[in-house]
Amino acid sequence: MQISNNGINLLKQMEGCVKIGDKHIIFDDQTGKPVNTNEPLPKGATIGYGHLIKQGENFRNGISEAKATELLRADIAIAERAVRDNITVPLTQNQFDALTSLAYNIGAKNFADSTVVKYVNNPNFHSSVYPNLESAWKAWNRSQGEISNGLINRRQNEWDMYNRGI
Repeated sequence: MQISNNGINLLKQMEGCVKIGDKHIIFDDQTGKPVNTNEPLPKGATIGYGHLIKQGENFRNGISEAKATELLRADIAIAERAVRDNITVPLTQNQFDALTSLAYNIGAKNFADSTVVKYVNNPNFHSSVYPNLESAWKAWNRSQGEISNGLINRRQNEWDMYNRGI
């Protein structure tokens, strides 16, 4: 399986972007504010739909919508692989999309080690911390140790897609 266009559109909506005119520009992932490209880029410098800029990448002049989507699809491939490698039960397209969004946001290793994966693979799984899949899913609501309203909303959107196909 791979993420559907609906899944990509949901990811774009949840990740957000910063544009000037029709160009995506570099922004700070934590604040969402544009960065001064004449200075060294801060940790968490991002462009497009959540693409963390890696050493050697140069996007100081901004990028097009097509390039932003291309970067997103390349980044999504890692999350898709995490879902395919760790989930052992059949999934609907909406479930796959929601799990891919979660893996994209929390990282492939965190996803692989998560209680979410244990619950999805085994509905009879029991955790002393999270009583069910929904609580395990929604526990991924912190950024830099602080509860984030944005992540609370994101987890709800993913949960609705996973659980109800919305």
